[in-house]
Amino acid sequence: MIDLYTWTTPNGRKVSIMLEETGLPYRAAPVDISAGEQFEPEFLAISPNNKIPAIVDRDAGMSMMESGAILMYLAEKSGRLLPRDARARWKTTEWLMMQIGSVGPMLGQAHHFHRFHPGKSDYAEQRYLTEAARIYAVLDRRLGEAEYLAGDYSIADIATWPWIARYEWHAIDWAHYPRLLRWYRAIADRPAVQRGYDVPRATTPIPRP
Repeated sequence: MIDLYTWTTPNGRKVSIMLEETGLPYRAAPVDISAGEQFEPEFLAISPNNKIPAIVDRDAGMSMMESGAILMYLAEKSGRLLPRDARARWKTTEWLMMQIGSVGPMLGQAHHFHRFHPGKSDYAEQRYLTEAARIYAVLDRRLGEAEYLAGDYSIADIATWPWIARYEWHAIDWAHYPRLLRWYRAIADRPAVQRGYDVPRATTPIPRP
């Protein structure tokens, strides 16, 4: 059994979607970051960086933090969604790192300035909305070359999709990103994604452009 400590954020949804895709048994423990529960000593013992998600794999007797590392761990444990072939494995890792290094941090800053603190810094709002548009363009170009980010559906897609699911916060025009839109809708239709999106609790339905 895997204990998943999570909340209804893009990073949290990565891991619940992955667990649903793999079928590994788990139970979800909500960590309400709006109430500061991520700073409780009990959670700190599992996630020293005070961030969700985190897991405790009771079968293996280990805990893990950081969503990208957790995705790789669960892929290894289940034997799914991370190819064994070296070339395909590195391609998947490359696009996973793109999410960790660019998609998450930059879109997260767009959320902070454009969504939650509009009018506080015109420079920051413009900077991060411009970067969001650039990232969308990078993903759209890639998805003109392959059905999914690494070729086949993988942890790279699972990591990236929940961030794009907040497209309404990014002030983008989907007409400019038709390949990304095709990818987004295909993943949104997956039953495991629909189940994982509602962990640890249902909020709003998956946005449908």
